[in-house]
Amino acid sequence: MLITLDGPAGVGKTTLAKKLAEKLQIAYLDSGAMFRGLAYYLGQDKLNLSEEGLKPILNNFQFQLVLEGKDYFLYLNQKKLGEEIRTEEVGFLASSLGKLKVVRDFLKAEQQRLAENTSLVAEGRDMGTVVFPQADYKFFLDADCEERAKRRYKQLKMLGKEADLTLILEQIKQRDEQDRNRPIAPLKPAADAIIIDTTRLSLEEVFLKILSYIK
Repeated sequence: MLITLDGPAGVGKTTLAKKLAEKLQIAYLDSGAMFRGLAYYLGQDKLNLSEEGLKPILNNFQFQLVLEGKDYFLYLNQKKLGEEIRTEEVGFLASSLGKLKVVRDFLKAEQQRLAENTSLVAEGRDMGTVVFPQADYKFFLDADCEERAKRRYKQLKMLGKEADLTLILEQIKQRDEQDRNRPIAPLKPAADAIIIDTTRLSLEEVFLKILSYIK
């Protein structure tokens, strides 16, 4: 079974995709973490390279989905990806990397390779449109910018991190601008996606709504 969950930053995709994968007892693939992992290990200086200059460097990277207990975890070159990739700075760098065709082509191939031998809930921005157009179920989640900023702010506070709501809102708007208007694989629902506006729905309500569509 292959299920895709796409949508903008801060819409709750990660939590919902994890919950769905756990419920269905299949693997969870966080494509955003793949972009973030690459961004974290490449660093800002590699963004200045040409696409041709980046290509041989990308060939040194390989992702793994590793089952630990009941959960799958994403590894990059045998290193587990954790909280170090979850900063807003890494997120913005990942979004910039996402504009590059060479990066998207590399990650698309990696994502498809990971899905060859396992059922997946794949979460990201172009999972249903570009990477897995043949998916059994495609969902596109959306919410108002302000609501997404509040959710991100609460999430950071719960993790004990410093957070500025105004700055988070501005960063989300910038991410949206980049993601929705990039020439390659822009953020948009697949033609056959089920669109769910989560602005006024609780996490549990969205989860039950998604489950209701899955046979």
